Amino acid sequence: MAMRRIQKELVELNNNPVQNISAGPAGDDLLRWQGQLIGPADTPYAKGVFKIDIEFSTDYPFKAPKVKFATKIYHPNIDDDGSICVGILKIEAWKPATKLVDVLSELVRLLQYPNPDDALQPSIAELYNTDNAKFKKTAKEWTKKYAG
Repeated sequence: MAMRRIQKELVELNNNPVQNISAGPAGDDLLRWQGQLIGPADTPYAKGVFKIDIEFSTDYPFKAPKVKFATKIYHPNIDDDGSICVGILKIEAWKPATKLVDVLSELVRLLQYPNPDDALQPSIAELYNTDNAKFKKTAKEWTKKYAG
């Protein structure tokens, strides 16, 4: 079932591309994908190109894919190894009807609206809450350095 569903989602992504998002298999393995997100305008991530790694299990869509940022990013919900804390990927929130395009769109929203209350990086979340200008400046610098 996983392979059929993944192939269907790949066709959908190719036929109906989503602005600022792309993803597809990394080579011949349908279970391992690479993608990229373009940082949304009006954010410190604007114009950055962020690479992501996506790994589907053979239980997909009954189990969420593992998604990580491969590009370093300064964000309260993304840790140093690229792990992401976002509701849609949590075990208790995942639904088999959720598609990869929904996950990718949610990642773009996370770049627009960080969630400091559910942070993987407490120090970045604290800065986001207490000195937002400094947070934005640092995030912009990292974007230019690592995703520019």
